[in-house]
Amino acid sequence: MNMPENSLEHIHLVKDSIVNSHAWKGKLDLVNIVMIGLAKELPKHEEKYELHRLLGALLSQDLTANEKLDIIGNEYAIPMEKDSREDVSIMCNLSQKIKETGIETGIEMGKREMIIKMYNKGYTAAQIADVAEMDEKKIKDIIKNAELLTV
Repeated sequence: MNMPENSLEHIHLVKDSIVNSHAWKGKLDLVNIVMIGLAKELPKHEEKYELHRLLGALLSQDLTANEKLDIIGNEYAIPMEKDSREDVSIMCNLSQKIKETGIETGIEMGKREMIIKMYNKGYTAAQIADVAEMDEKKIKDIIKNAELLTV
């Protein structure tokens, strides 16, 4: 997703006999690759972009579960049973959870960096704990782990 425009490419192998020719056993057309590029914006409902719109809707982080279900059911006439609706809802919540986890991880990394910088500038664990509003033992553990990584 997030490409400047939608695209669809079919990449496949072609047999070119350079020196003599051999009748190879098996199917040479088994190796096929289809690459689908999804633009940032959901395309309009046109035949040309049906696949892009369906995949874009399913993978969108901007659409709600109900909006996704509406597109799937109304535009593509895909019957949405209760199980399917629950799966779409889970998928929506999963992407939100991944985003939230990434934000939390970034915040934790930033806190650790701040703690190590303060420690390297001579602040005590107690002073850092006061500023960071964290338990002093947790501060000491972070400092200890950072020292182990630099050894």
